[in-house]
Amino acid sequence: MSYFDAASSAPLHPVARQALTASLDEGWADPARLYREGRRARLLLDAAREAAAEAVGCRPDELVFTSSGTHAVHSGIAGALAGRRRVGAHLAVSAVEHSSVLHAAEVHEAGGGTVTRVPVGRTGAVDPSGYAAALRPDTALACLQSANHEVGTEQPVAEVAEACRAAGVPLLVDAAQSLGWGRVEGDWSLLAASAHKWGGPAGVGLLVLRKGVRFAPQGPADERESGRAAGFENIPAIVAAAASLRAVRAEAAAEAARLRELTDRIRARVPSLVPDVEVVGDPERRLPGVVTFSCLYVDGETLLHELDRAGFSVSSGSSCTSSTLTPSHVLKAMGVLSEGNVRVSLPPGAAEEDVERFLSVLPGAVTAVRGKLGAPAPAATAEAAGAAEAAGAATVRDGSGDALVVDSLGKRCPIPVIELAKVFGDVPVGGTVRVLADDEAARLDIPAWCEMRGQEYVGEEPADRGSAYLVRRVS
Repeated sequence: MSYFDAASSAPLHPVARQALTASLDEGWADPARLYREGRRARLLLDAAREAAAEAVGCRPDELVFTSSGTHAVHSGIAGALAGRRRVGAHLAVSAVEHSSVLHAAEVHEAGGGTVTRVPVGRTGAVDPSGYAAALRPDTALACLQSANHEVGTEQPVAEVAEACRAAGVPLLVDAAQSLGWGRVEGDWSLLAASAHKWGGPAGVGLLVLRKGVRFAPQGPADERESGRAAGFENIPAIVAAAASLRAVRAEAAAEAARLRELTDRIRARVPSLVPDVEVVGDPERRLPGVVTFSCLYVDGETLLHELDRAGFSVSSGSSCTSSTLTPSHVLKAMGVLSEGNVRVSLPPGAAEEDVERFLSVLPGAVTAVRGKLGAPAPAATAEAAGAAEAAGAATVRDGSGDALVVDSLGKRCPIPVIELAKVFGDVPVGGTVRVLADDEAARLDIPAWCEMRGQEYVGEEPADRGSAYLVRRVS
């Protein structure tokens, strides 16, 4: 089995395992106590804090350990907003932040605050000037991830931090995905991260608060971790987290070069091996081990099951997740194809032969899924239109006889796009197709299909149910 989902959680680093085992016997006591066992635990905690601070590039007294990266984000945002409430209640975030940031923003809005979600370009990165324009006199806090968790795109943190500093606004950086590869550059004010992303144990997060930043911890007061993180410290896990962060940093330069070569190989070869694929994310400014692509006419979750049976663990930002049936907010913000999405995130030590085997298995897996869904052949022509009825697509002419209507109401992605593709060969050049759909993913995937096919997306119109998407054939 090849584990290619390190962006979700990296395998436990050997150094973390060793440190965790060793500190179980030494770090169980209360570090706040003055007796021998407490002093020993305090020494371990202080040493771990110093090691983590050195890796982050901050002072040890600026860093606290939390119970998770999500807790670090939530407490960091809430505390910073509360500390600057006299300035205002405006929060700026990018549209592609991790859900922990966006959920905190929703809570802030529900409490009467305002939120600006800064858009991103097609590669998934914000424009620093656009982010600067979102800052207002009443902006209490700005948030920007160091690198995106779904597509690997690195954000211009240093440039945005400079704009925030000029505006007098603290910047919180979610560094969960990138901290194992190196320090976050720029004059940021707060930083959050999670140990399980770099090969440490789950249940350990970092929250860094630079000196001089106004901060008011929320919730009941607690004397632990300078009052910024409640609860008894899990010292063995903290020691393992700090030790593994130091270890992965020592290996980062060589491993980054190796993994980048492997992901470059995937980026280059997948489009030649699998028809109708869009590789997404910035081709240059991205994390070394992450590559993401979307396959037309494919249900992402079904494809993941096929790859799992073939021995590969990958993840998806697919619009057809079993839990929500909504498009990935990251892919939606980028304006790229959401259906059939696959994220390959290679862990340190990933073998070249495993990547080659993945590339050999992927075409068959995609073909199998497309076959199950009745998708058109890659070079579909007018003859494919005859298959539409067999696939269950309801096609009629509209009242004026000018447009072919495809009724995909009640059908989930990628069926509306498949049904569009099957009838499109029956449309004369200059003719239009009106696709009726109530799946939210159609709003993203039909324009993406038009761009991939070189056809004209006319726009969206309201309908009695769902929406009508108009497509004009230009070739």
